[in-house]
Amino acid sequence: MDRSLRLARLNLPLVAVTLVIAAAVILVLADRWRRGAFVFGGAVMLAGILRWILDPGQVGVLAVRSKTFDVGAMLTVGGVIMALAVSIDPLGTG
Repeated sequence: MDRSLRLARLNLPLVAVTLVIAAAVILVLADRWRRGAFVFGGAVMLAGILRWILDPGQVGVLAVRSKTFDVGAMLTVGGVIMALAVSIDPLGTG
């Protein structure tokens, strides 16, 4: 039981990010693509923040490269996605 508990704790950051991505997909499927894109950017930023604050042993598969690279890349990409989602005018409005 100890091994399965450790495995579950190791995957909690990934599960949290995956749940936010699932919410983004639901929004996109509900034809709320701007909100979905914004939430997806938030999921990427959440992954970057979790990578930043958690130890390498706690972050699980969110650790791909060095901590500096992972955090910088995820926060940058998430911020760009969120900025694009906010800056694009909704279709069909004048």
